[in-house]
Amino acid sequence: MGSVLRFDRLTLSFGHDEPAVRDLSFEIYEGETVALVGESGSGKSVSALSVLRLLDHRLVSYPGGSIFYRGEDLLHADEKRLRQVRGRSISMIFQEPMTSLNPLHTVEKQISEILAVHKGLRGPKARERVVELLELVGIPEPRDRLKSYPHQLSGGQKQRVMIAMALANEPDLLIADEPTTALDVTVQKQVLELLKSLQQRFGMAILLITHDLSIVRHYARRVVVMERGTKVEDGETGTVFSKPEHPYTRKLLDSEPPEHPGALDSNSEELLHVEDLGVRFPVRQSLFGRTREWFHAVRNVSFRLHRGETLGIVGESGSGKTTIGHALLKLTESQGRVHFLGERIDHLNQREFRPWRRRMQLVFQDPFGSLSPRMSVGDIVREGLEVHGTDSRDVQEQQVIRALQDVGLDPTVRHRYPHEFSGGQRQRIAIARALVLQPDIIVLDEPTSALDRTVQKQVIELLQQLQARYRLSYIFISHDLAVVRALSHQLLVLRGGQIVESGPAETIFRNPGTDYTRELLTAALFYRPPVTEPVADLRPMDR
Repeated sequence: MGSVLRFDRLTLSFGHDEPAVRDLSFEIYEGETVALVGESGSGKSVSALSVLRLLDHRLVSYPGGSIFYRGEDLLHADEKRLRQVRGRSISMIFQEPMTSLNPLHTVEKQISEILAVHKGLRGPKARERVVELLELVGIPEPRDRLKSYPHQLSGGQKQRVMIAMALANEPDLLIADEPTTALDVTVQKQVLELLKSLQQRFGMAILLITHDLSIVRHYARRVVVMERGTKVEDGETGTVFSKPEHPYTRKLLDSEPPEHPGALDSNSEELLHVEDLGVRFPVRQSLFGRTREWFHAVRNVSFRLHRGETLGIVGESGSGKTTIGHALLKLTESQGRVHFLGERIDHLNQREFRPWRRRMQLVFQDPFGSLSPRMSVGDIVREGLEVHGTDSRDVQEQQVIRALQDVGLDPTVRHRYPHEFSGGQRQRIAIARALVLQPDIIVLDEPTSALDRTVQKQVIELLQQLQARYRLSYIFISHDLAVVRALSHQLLVLRGGQIVESGPAETIFRNPGTDYTRELLTAALFYRPPVTEPVADLRPMDR
């Protein structure tokens, strides 16, 4: 096997700061997959972007080292040569397809542009090649998708279009930067299996950048581990995972979420009883404004939640997970019956519901977007007390300090602003904001999806500690089944707004009762059906 790409003591700096990458050396050979792993800020993505010199040349410098593509040093290649290499010899799939695709251009125009630049294909020949590529990456009815814009595609379909663009010229090397981060587990598995099959077909090498070690374990032959810009370990994936030599590698491997939640008191009282919850949105109206067609986002959902218990809600995008959480907190209109401690609350208006809102709080998915950049941490955490409470300012200040201490933050940080904190710290602030009101129930909507595995584990442990200390109940909404398994006592599996399976979480994880649940667990690399049992048909589920 010949060498396709070689990093030779690469050093990379931004301005006069400490180098972001130091003396990075490793090699990728024809037809193999090498994973580059590490936490945020470890230098993974900037190293990969340097291959095609995609970093802003006004900000970045390369004090030392080289990046060789088949013996040619790309760091010293001129712009004309780089344009020849980009998209033809080396292609890249970016982390977020929605921001990588041009919202103003159709699928056909964006793919055919690459064919025109590198192969001179235009007109009917280019269109036929685009159709071939869309069919190759599993887009259903590819001719009908030629005139589609990115916003008309699902997350999985957008990522497939990105892959089609990357493979248009059958490159030697494909750089995949967190290609499945924002995808459901079923779509994630489809994309990874697609890349694997296309690799075998074209014989290309893949540089896979990810923080998900389960993906590395199943799809990469070799792994390079980076910490704070430095390579700390490099080797065969099986060897590195079974016998890690560096403490940081062991830390990453130990950061996988635990398999079981804390013990539940069998005599705990019932807090919440939901019966036949439904949510619908108007789709089409008559000339006189009367709704003629509804979209049913949630149908006939029923469950119970006890004090100190965690209910996990899982399913693909669009299954109704977040809508259920918003309906319970009266952030969206709903039908059905909701009882809190035996008292019916679904019929209350917003003013009547306000005292109950203090007892049911919400932690959002994006900790940065949900925290006002104009408010200090202390003001953010105190805001709920000012809305709901009658305590004096001094008493509120003590409550804020206690909430910050509860989530493991130094109370002095209350005078700082959200942009001064890491993602994990911002999520702790969001949890403190919910906790300060001393609620009975916290709805957690994908609270760990944007975090590294090590930070995820810290947040999981924090949530478990708070639950044990205050007998909190959680409704935990996520597509990350490893995190759901670590926290949940009960589980709801949703599809199309309806429950397809419910019951004790560990029972469902060990013995799923429906093909759909089995498919989710298989895609998450949790479940391996017995050889005597037929494997669920893994049809594409992009919508």
